[in-house]
Amino acid sequence: MHTKEIGKNLFIVDLEAGGFKNLIASYVLKGNRTIIVETGPTSSISNLLSGLKELNVNPEDVVYIALTHVHVDHCGGTGTLLKSLPNAKVIVHPKGAPHLKDPAKLWAATKEVLGNVAEMFGEPEPVPEDKLIIAHEGMTFDAGNGVKLKTVEAPGHAAHNLSYYEYLNEAVFSGDAAGAYLSEYNTVFPTTPPPFRPDIALISLNKLISLDPKILCYSHFGSASDAVRRLRDYAVQIKLWLKIAEEGVKKGESTETIREAILSGDKRVREIASALKENPVHRKTLIENSVQGFVDFARKPKI
Repeated sequence: MHTKEIGKNLFIVDLEAGGFKNLIASYVLKGNRTIIVETGPTSSISNLLSGLKELNVNPEDVVYIALTHVHVDHCGGTGTLLKSLPNAKVIVHPKGAPHLKDPAKLWAATKEVLGNVAEMFGEPEPVPEDKLIIAHEGMTFDAGNGVKLKTVEAPGHAAHNLSYYEYLNEAVFSGDAAGAYLSEYNTVFPTTPPPFRPDIALISLNKLISLDPKILCYSHFGSASDAVRRLRDYAVQIKLWLKIAEEGVKKGESTETIREAILSGDKRVREIASALKENPVHRKTLIENSVQGFVDFARKPKI
């Protein structure tokens, strides 16, 4: 079984993308109807569908697919999944919608940034325009029996990042706005690829904190309690990484030197960095790309 009940009417599906457990999650909310948060990539849609079957979800009962943002590890499987969910509509940020309708540029950029990891995720299929719901701040989506989501615009990781507040469990589905939760270490690692905006990300974190959630549901990976403390700790972590990156850029240091300074300077990740480097996905998406986001921001001329 790769599903687990984690709250009232709330379930997690381990998508096991590329055969890696605890890497990418979908969340299933079962009211009178069903909402799915995150589809994951194309390569893991069969695992998501088997998870829905495991949870006794009738495909016709899925009414919403809530996407946090249009990076292929979160949304790439949407077009494929819709073929099996006849009544589902897709909730997406307005800046992300064009890349769902025509994912060619998204896929090209993904291959350029992620290399072999992109192929592991698989190429996205287009999403029909009539299946899209363009979401803005404060919209509410109700599945009945107390299950409903409110959209929260939370850019920084990406300009098109939506988070969702879920009322029944007082939970936030953060997308990548709150980092990646490595449950085996009870540690959060920044998810900050270029073009990362730490200044905007900190504003988004304050917005999520103001919701006073009890639970954080991370797309990477799993749920965690003590949500407000974790959000505040992540803000401190972003400020630390930015400080180290700016100091390194000022000294003219290479990206590699700055990367090692960040990994050794952050006690939260110091002890697990070596283990993450052994995982090809974490090495590329977290170790390399996340640091690059800070370095690129620090090197950019400030207006």
